[in-house]
Amino acid sequence: MGGGANKPELIVNGKRLDGRGFDELRPIKIVAGGLKNAAGSAYLEWGNNKVLAAVYGPKEALPKHTQDPEKAVIKCRYAMAPFSSLEEHNRSGPNRRAIEISKVTKEVFENVIMLEDFPGSEIDIYIEVLQSDGGTRAAGITCASVALAMSGIPMTDLPYAVSVGKANGHLILDLNKSEDNFSDADMPIAIGPRTGDILLLQMDGDLSKEEVGRGLTMAKKAGEIVSKLQMDALRAPYEKILERYKV
Repeated sequence: MGGGANKPELIVNGKRLDGRGFDELRPIKIVAGGLKNAAGSAYLEWGNNKVLAAVYGPKEALPKHTQDPEKAVIKCRYAMAPFSSLEEHNRSGPNRRAIEISKVTKEVFENVIMLEDFPGSEIDIYIEVLQSDGGTRAAGITCASVALAMSGIPMTDLPYAVSVGKANGHLILDLNKSEDNFSDADMPIAIGPRTGDILLLQMDGDLSKEEVGRGLTMAKKAGEIVSKLQMDALRAPYEKILERYKV
């Protein structure tokens, strides 16, 4: 979040600086699969974001003291490649932000993966941001959902995530980098579309109770588009096989 005298105008002539309307998503492309050594993987482009997710397991949890005899444990690592942005240039190792996003992402999937089916095991989720332009937390969760579905690990829902914010008095959907840096508020939200459960809700800045409600409505409406793209990505590999054999 930014402020001060140098804060730019993010809304000009009723439009955002990239030309989008207030409730408009950036272009999204999702490809399921791609990494042969992973149990499941996915690649996502969301605006100028480029994200790769991979899932390994279930496998024996090591070291043994991390095992839970009643369910699987999830280990999640969100990371930004050193070349993903100017801010990350030459930075190595996880920073505080990456650790926090890893933690909240893990908690999202703990609520949908059927962990009791795999006692004593671990499931590893890796999210690598190759290029960043705001909203990488939401993009990573959305991409990792597809990777998990490709792995065959049973889940009760297929979460998506999207951000809602406030700029120049207007609620806006899917914040890009400049909006993320200089908006009055940023609220990333993850939702399970089947149940409607809110799996993640964080806020940076100030929104009224009424604005939070409108923001949730915006996120759920946009989520219909994101969920369809996730499902289309999961169907695509199988449709190619059916086409190949004319089934």
